[in-house]
Amino acid sequence: MRLAFLGTPEAAVPSLEALVRAGHDVVVVITRPDRRRGRGAALTPSPVKEAALRLGLRVSHRLADLEELDVERGVVVAYGAIIPEALLKKVPMLNVHFSLLPRWRGAAPVQRAILAGDEETGVTIISLEPTLDTGPIHLARRVRVDDKTAAQLTTGLAVVGAAALLEVVSSPELLEHASVQDGDVSYAEKITKETLHLTPEMPVALALRTVRLDGAFLFIAAKRLGVVSARAADDVVPRGVIARHGRRVVLGLADGALALEDVRPEGSTTMGSFAWWAGRRFGDDELQWS
Repeated sequence: MRLAFLGTPEAAVPSLEALVRAGHDVVVVITRPDRRRGRGAALTPSPVKEAALRLGLRVSHRLADLEELDVERGVVVAYGAIIPEALLKKVPMLNVHFSLLPRWRGAAPVQRAILAGDEETGVTIISLEPTLDTGPIHLARRVRVDDKTAAQLTTGLAVVGAAALLEVVSSPELLEHASVQDGDVSYAEKITKETLHLTPEMPVALALRTVRLDGAFLFIAAKRLGVVSARAADDVVPRGVIARHGRRVVLGLADGALALEDVRPEGSTTMGSFAWWAGRRFGDDELQWS
């Protein structure tokens, strides 16, 4: 099949590679423009662009280029921008979406599934419509969430999604007979700094799920402390207090305690929580956190 591929992050790469391995003619790969990843850094291509160049594929940053090409379908995997309705009328497009639609339509389906405590999520292959993630379903595959981090879950979903995509584009039956979405609709709003801020009022379960999103943090004496990994603890610690219990550093939350494992102090690298505590010479003090 003659295809255009639209995608940007690492999670889209397995689908692109799978299409090429299966012998599909990927005429063009459209991805978001190169960007700087740090202050003063050189422009860096997206993971999809790097993969496309390695595979010898044409790369573009312009959606308008699709209007000049003869393709049967577009394939969209985490492209990162809205596809105009006029282009969808010209080029029918499949979308690999990382949730079981209609649950978690929107920008952050993996993170929202974790935050909500969902036991399972999955991948849905849909036809794109101008409205957000509303298109008919060609195929869905379920995946257990368990205690995976957002990065781990996304990696797994990317592999499952690539296999499901191949199944759809290789089957006239699946391509031609999609079903209308059915069930309760929920929206996966973007993850903000406020979402990732751990607070003493949180229950332990929610705090643990927040840590699994990557980027969780709290404040101690106006200093930001990133929380890379943690686990539930049986320690008795007042809510809003952080303390050292032996070689453990524990937080008091609304309904229990959280033992910090790896942390990232402001302006520093990741380290064990006990090493961080000892380096700050807090001793046996109990500190307030927020």
